[in-house]
Amino acid sequence: MLYDISRTISPQTAVWPGDTTYTLQHNLRLSEGASVNLTTLTLSPHTASHADAYYHYEPDGATAATMPLSAYVGRARVVTVSKADGALLPEDFAHVTLDGCERLLIHSAVSDGADDEWPAHFPYLSLALIEWLAAKRFVLIGLDSPSVDAFDSTTLDCHHALHDHRMVNLELLNLRGVPDGDYELIALPLKLAGACASPVRAILRTLTPDRTTGD
Repeated sequence: MLYDISRTISPQTAVWPGDTTYTLQHNLRLSEGASVNLTTLTLSPHTASHADAYYHYEPDGATAATMPLSAYVGRARVVTVSKADGALLPEDFAHVTLDGCERLLIHSAVSDGADDEWPAHFPYLSLALIEWLAAKRFVLIGLDSPSVDAFDSTTLDCHHALHDHRMVNLELLNLRGVPDGDYELIALPLKLAGACASPVRAILRTLTPDRTTGD
């Protein structure tokens, strides 16, 4: 079974305040006698479900085209947290075990919001949580929140900590309706040269006896 955990990109999709909204322009139309429909897209690479590139916050960091692809494919554990706002700490995951996995997808109340709604409040990572997960050899952390740092953060400490530990992140996932548990995650960034992020079509595939790790 497949779960599509991507948010839809449309002109109504909420973006980070001040960022570029998605637009689609028709250059050719079948309905007007052309041989094909041809469109041009304009959008921020942080629109909807996306993968940050290290270049987003590190001047010499990898761009979307050169991020480590292996981190975005493999066994992932979906965990629901009760915290609706503020920094997530290791104790927020005391109700589950995180052993035997390298990717964590954090499901919060943000997933209940519509694609055109910007969350007024959302949970985000903490340095303590990143250090804890890095010690467990996690390579990816995904959230349904729009950022791994607080909305008003200017130092982006959690972004930098992820880079320091060679971890990657996904933001603005939609985990509504996905039961907690282990899946195979596939959420590859596009090979966009110079880009600070990339939209992803993130999916989860249920594990079967012949596909138990996804790695």
